[in-house]
Amino acid sequence: MANTSRSIHGQWSSRFAFILAATGSAVGLGNIWKFPYITGENGGGAFVMVYLACVAALGIPIMIAEIMLGRRGRQSPINTMQSLAQEAGRDPRWHYLGWSGMIAGFLILAYYSVIAGWAMAYIFKAFFGAFIGSDAIEIKQLFDDLMAKPTQQIFWHSAFMFLTMAVVMRGVQGGLEKAVRFLMPTLFVLLVVLVGYAMTTGTYDQGVDFLFTPDFSKIDADAVLTAMGHAFFTLSLGMGAIMIYGSYLPGDVSIARTTFYIAGADTVVALLASIAIFPLVFANNLEVGAGPGLIFQTLPLAFGQMTGGWLFGIVFFVLLFFAALSSSISLIEPAVAWLVENREIERHQACVWSGLSCWALGVAVVFSFNVWSDVTLFGKNLFELLDYLTANLLLPLGGMAIAIFVGWQMQRHHAEQELALPSSGFDVWYLLIRYLAPAAVFLVFLHVAGIL
Repeated sequence: MANTSRSIHGQWSSRFAFILAATGSAVGLGNIWKFPYITGENGGGAFVMVYLACVAALGIPIMIAEIMLGRRGRQSPINTMQSLAQEAGRDPRWHYLGWSGMIAGFLILAYYSVIAGWAMAYIFKAFFGAFIGSDAIEIKQLFDDLMAKPTQQIFWHSAFMFLTMAVVMRGVQGGLEKAVRFLMPTLFVLLVVLVGYAMTTGTYDQGVDFLFTPDFSKIDADAVLTAMGHAFFTLSLGMGAIMIYGSYLPGDVSIARTTFYIAGADTVVALLASIAIFPLVFANNLEVGAGPGLIFQTLPLAFGQMTGGWLFGIVFFVLLFFAALSSSISLIEPAVAWLVENREIERHQACVWSGLSCWALGVAVVFSFNVWSDVTLFGKNLFELLDYLTANLLLPLGGMAIAIFVGWQMQRHHAEQELALPSSGFDVWYLLIRYLAPAAVFLVFLHVAGIL
């Protein structure tokens, strides 16, 4: 029988609410900004097939494990790992896994908020017609001007952090749940609208063929490892967000079935975003492998030259903002929960302290693009350093540690009790979490660390 206790922070009102919240955590800039450009860089359809296989074999088993840990512990990730290690009779230093996840989420939000601020700024740029009739040089200059003006970036970063903390301050059902009940359906509607717009470009079939027709000559070891790494990152694994959301999950909800819904919805968003983006790229003879500049430089050029581009440019950046907000509230929640549990302060105070700390680090990130651009560590400015530290080190290590703890440290009957799966289904999952998942994440870690 699953754990029927409740977190002191509250509980999701239903399985559907948890699915929306966890999907919101998973769906973010990685789906709409990163997935299309790495798909373009790695040849399209074959990469998508490899990515889907990685989600099934790696992402879903680890997500099941992380949700299970959260629900069994019913606390912040740090306290959850400490109590579960004690329950299993293991080294209490496993609580450092909780620290790693909480710190990773905090650091990610510091620069994530800055990028989300760019999206907010571009909503207004699109609204006032900044893209209309502009050529590539003018669009690039638009982005360069934003990067060179710290006051503008700080304004938008501050606005985004304020909105994030305003949601988190209201608690599980009053804040997080209400927000995702609005954000996620709206996000899906906006995506469908953009896909409909892409169908009018005349290059829709070309975009879909590129996305779903496999050419395995484009696939090498590097592409496979990139797909594995993104499957892991896009599901918000190893950063404490899924674990803390799992701690609010009612005890009678099937973790495995719910995880499949979340992973499916996250994948659908990534594919819909690509279906919407690639026809626009092909219609304007732009580069599918344009890299990180695809969203803030390539697409504005497309919107500025296409019929209806004014309206759909606005819609696209509103979509990007909603995706970022649904993720940001989950990134700061572990820190807020830990402060409430360990410092005996009210939730609104925990939000103020954690929000201000994250905002201050974000301001430093803003400066790394301009006034502090010459300040580097290991050859990276602060933005690049935080991105590397989290995505390339903390998240892969956190995911691998989750798999190792559940597969090798936690009592098997405790996992069976929480998951309540048929014996055959549990055996398959347990095999994946004990052997395949740790080995696969270890390979990703070696790759991103430049060892493999």
